[in-house]
Amino acid sequence: MLSIIVAKAKNNIIGKENKLIWHLPGDLKRFKELTTGHTIIMGRKTFESLGRILPNRKHIVFSQNPDFKVKEEQVQIVHSMLEIQEYIENEEENFVIGGAMIYNILMPYVTKMYVTEIKEEFEGDAFFPKINPELWQEIKREKGEEGQDNHWEYDYVTYQRITK
Repeated sequence: MLSIIVAKAKNNIIGKENKLIWHLPGDLKRFKELTTGHTIIMGRKTFESLGRILPNRKHIVFSQNPDFKVKEEQVQIVHSMLEIQEYIENEEENFVIGGAMIYNILMPYVTKMYVTEIKEEFEGDAFFPKINPELWQEIKREKGEEGQDNHWEYDYVTYQRITK
């Protein structure tokens, strides 16, 4: 099964120039807790923006470039939806971590979303798709951590796909 994990601004911005705009230590901690021990699926630009292999996670990287290679054992490069079919059909939870294009491509196959909703608008060039309330039901909401390291108010929101 596929789940999305994302931090987004009120205006659906998720990044600018292939970087996160905000630094929320509580959100990063939550990301690590949720994704450790699981497969994470991302686009090439997101993979490159990480700057390193995230420990204790298998990395699946979508790339349109047939020459893109990574020598790390825990990284698998894929070029088509067919190559990730097993992760869509798998009962184990696999996390889609971005970027914008990958969120758009894989959203129809996702059953759960873990969204950090920042209560602020930002300028950026990468957008998260609009969450359609006819397809998604909010099942949990928690207030994000407050403190000197968190400059913005935010909530952790979990959505479940509505099945008919």
